[in-house]
Parts: sequence; C-alpha cells; structure tokens
Amino acid sequence: MELLQGRIRDYAWGSRTAIAELQGRPVPSDGPEAELWLGAHPGAPATVDRDGRPVSLTELLVAEPGHWLGERLVGRFGTRLPFLLKVLAADAPLSLQAHPDAEQARAGHAADDGRVNYVDPYHKPELLVALSEFEALCGFRDPAESAAVIGGFGVPALEPVVAALRTGPAGLREAVRALLSWPETERAGLVAAVLAAATAGPASPDAALVRTLAAGYPADPGVVVALLLHHVRLAPGDGIWMPAGNLHAYLRGTGVEIMAASDNVLRGGLTPKRVDVEELLRVLRFEVLADPVLRPERVAPGVSTWPVPVEDFALHRVTVSAGSPGARLTLPGPRVVLCRAGKLSVDDGVGVVTLGAGQSAVGTAAGGALALAGDGEAFVATCGLR
Repeated sequence: MELLQGRIRDYAWGSRTAIAELQGRPVPSDGPEAELWLGAHPGAPATVDRDGRPVSLTELLVAEPGHWLGERLVGRFGTRLPFLLKVLAADAPLSLQAHPDAEQARAGHAADDGRVNYVDPYHKPELLVALSEFEALCGFRDPAESAAVIGGFGVPALEPVVAALRTGPAGLREAVRALLSWPETERAGLVAAVLAAATAGPASPDAALVRTLAAGYPADPGVVVALLLHHVRLAPGDGIWMPAGNLHAYLRGTGVEIMAASDNVLRGGLTPKRVDVEELLRVLRFEVLADPVLRPERVAPGVSTWPVPVEDFALHRVTVSAGSPGARLTLPGPRVVLCRAGKLSVDDGVGVVTLGAGQSAVGTAAGGALALAGDGEAFVATCGLR
C-alpha cells in the first residue's frame, strides 16, 4: 500500500465544513468543497508520490496495467480503474438525474461521440453510504401517493398530471413528460402556484420539500417532478443503491460514494444545465422502486458491506479497536482505502501505511490480503469481480 492524495471538486452545492473537518483542516474552507475524488478518473485523478513528485494514478495504470490492475481486471475493463470512490458533501440539492445502463451508454456514445449526452461508453451505477444524516430523492414512489400529494395542492394546471398518475405506473412516463415539457414562459407561474399551496396548506414533508426546492429553483418544473420520488432520510451507515434508469437527487448531507467510473448523466431538473427530455424518457425506468435504502450486512467481525449486483465495484467498512487483532480482508486488487476516523495501519503484504482521518491509500493487484489494525474506521473500495 502507498499513500494516495485525492482531489477536491469545488461544485457550488458543496459544503465548506464537511471535507475540511474530515481531513483536519481549518473550517470554513475558502470555498465550497463538494467531492473528494479517490481514484483514476481522468477528470481529477488522485496522485501518489514518485521521488517527491505527484504522479497521477491514471498515468500509472496506463504504464503498468498488469501490475496495478491484474490480468483479470484488464481483460474485463481494459486499462482503467472501473470504480471511483468519493466523499460527497452536499449543502444544497444536486440536480435530478439518471444514468444509462451499459448497452445504452455504448450505443449512445457511439452515436454522438461525446458531443451531446454520452461522454464515455460506460454505465454509472452508484452506491452512497451516509456518514451523517443524509437526505435524498431516489426512485419513483407509488404514483397514487404522488397523485394525492400533487392533487392536494389544488393547482388546476396540474390536473392532467394528476390524472395520469392515477392510472398507476403506466402513467409515470406521461406525467414526467408533461412536467419537463412545460412551456418555458409558464414555468415560474407553475412553481409559484405549487409553492403558494405548499406554504398555505398543512405542514407535511412534501410541502417542506417544495419550499426548499422552490427557493433555489423558482422556475424549474423539477420542483414538481421531485414529488414523484421517494424522499428518504438516511442515518449514518444506511446506503442508497441507484442502478441505471432511476431518477434521483442528493439533497443534503455527507456520505461515501462509490460508482462505476463514468461521467454519463441525463438531467431531469433542478439545474440550469441542459435537460434532454426525450433521451431522459428513453433511459428512465418507469417502475416503482420498492425500497431504495440498503442496510449494511456484517460479513466478519468489524467488517460490513452493502451488496450490489455489479462487477465494477464493491464497498466494505472496517472498524477496529486498540488491542484487538484487527481485521483481515481477502479482496481482489487494486484496493483504495479511506480512513474515516482514528488511526490505522494498512498492510497488503507489499507495503504498510499509517492513515489518519481523511487520509487514503492505494494498493496494486499484486498485493495480498489486506490487514487493518489500530483504532478507527475505514472504507475499502475494490472491484466487484468474484
């Protein structure tokens, strides 16, 4: 193992405290810090030290793919790290968005060559595990419930949307199309009418959500689209699994996120960026997501995971205490380790590093079983190949 230096992304919705506190830096930070990237994504690759010079992980993978990735990973994913580990810290809502499946991404990228919607040929399933209380919108809820909420606002212009939702899941597509195709000149009036009803009516989580979203997006029909989705509040340790085609948005909180390394995003509102309604409708899964929340599963003393059905990544949480024998994980390489709290030694049989809170390390496929000792908590990211 060797120390890995991550890269911070300064998106406007980011926190000025969460990542700085994790890394032990002064707060507030100079500007918003939205994500800490720990991987080899070309947009912001993490680095390792080589003779006093930072060298990007991307560069090392290309130069020595067999050493870093191993033959099996190269055969399956090519000379790239298939996953990206992040710390995500949201002080404001992210855009409503969905991601294509693998076939859609390949076909879309071949068709538009990265010029419109598909910047790469890869899918982008995501798993987020809450580090703090975390609030999100994820997946369609029962359309009858959404019809009752939207209908209860008593906005006449929304009656066709409510009627579509009352037909069940089959009406979800029609409802989303109608909202995202709302005439530009009438969008501010629509949101204002819904906001007025939400403010004047009885207190409810849905009314509070409208007030929060309308404050930032007063002319965005995504404020109403949000009411079609599950509104979940995670406790630390709870996870959200977002496979392809599920509309979602992270609203507030800090979490560890792992995803397939891709930039393919189709937006559905709550953003000034382009919304391709037809392509989004083609990609979305218009079905009710029964329960978007994953609870951790214990797989060994002090070790838990959130099982997801992809080969690109897997995530484990390891907790060890002083005086204990520590934890030993037999996981496929390469591995990225993030120390969440405390102080830990991490040994893959090739090298040993000591990590404090907010520090990370990376090991190659040449490493053996991963041994963690000390007193603290870490997240370990690997590929999901078995």
